[in-house]
Amino acid sequence: MRKTVVIALGGNAITRSGEAGTHAEQAANARRMADSVCRARDAGWSVVIVHGNGPQIGNLSIQQDAGASQVPGLPLFCLGAMTEGQLGSLLSLALREAGGGRLPGIVSVVTHTVVDADDPAFARPTKPIGPFLDEETARRQAQEMDWTVGEDAGRGYRRLVASPEPRRIVELDDIRCLVDHGSVVVAAGGGGVPVVEDRHVLRGIDAVIDKDLAAERLASALNAHALVLVTGVPRVILDFGTPDARDVAEMTVDEADAHASEGQFPEGSMGPKVRAAIRFVTSTGGTAIITDPERVCASLDPGGGHGATGTRIVPSLSRLGAAS
Repeated sequence: MRKTVVIALGGNAITRSGEAGTHAEQAANARRMADSVCRARDAGWSVVIVHGNGPQIGNLSIQQDAGASQVPGLPLFCLGAMTEGQLGSLLSLALREAGGGRLPGIVSVVTHTVVDADDPAFARPTKPIGPFLDEETARRQAQEMDWTVGEDAGRGYRRLVASPEPRRIVELDDIRCLVDHGSVVVAAGGGGVPVVEDRHVLRGIDAVIDKDLAAERLASALNAHALVLVTGVPRVILDFGTPDARDVAEMTVDEADAHASEGQFPEGSMGPKVRAAIRFVTSTGGTAIITDPERVCASLDPGGGHGATGTRIVPSLSRLGAAS
């Protein structure tokens, strides 16, 4: 029986730093990720892909604002659904190409994620979307468009939107059936379309859910064996930017928690990934991995050679002992 891995792919991996975000650029980057997914399938894993949408939803919101005089604008949660469909199609086509006909099924699911209407994140926007801007441009657009803007990990300024905690994946049972059927599933794209629950009615709400936290919620609910959080660097680095900087091949969930408490992982970069990894390992006893696309398969194999793997976050012996 195949083991299940949920692979969380950042929106910045589809529109990479320095790129304009053309369709050709996004398609080339999707094919790069599809190759890693096919290798994981060949190694015996069932794969669920969760993708981010920060650059794409930000660009789409700019297009909406620019065309507002001719076409009615849509709420932010609608833009999330639009990018989920677009990027789901992009990844599905890339997987079909990379798989060469050997994948049994590829399905992209437009997914909704329940959040709390009173989540404090709605009063404190923190999620960066869209392109990087210089400070002057960011301040001007904030004033003209009534945006909240802020610096993103020292790389420039971006629009900030609310990012509530994901509580429940609405289409979970359907995703599980597809995985059991053997399909490669693209789900919870952009963290899922954010909705609030009113009895049996779901209503969209303006926000962008962090895709790493949504991927953890989905992976834990599926009782996956592994959660891979794909980023632009091979491994997590401690004391980044200092003479003591060093990468980490493996750390226990307790060690990761301690490093996070020390402020090692900024919110604009590794913070959500490490938090998602800690939650997943604590919840399931599985393994979380943070790495770049090239090291995904080697990292899923505990016998991978030194330097060929990303950072693996594993259960602590004390917690395993308590669980037993």
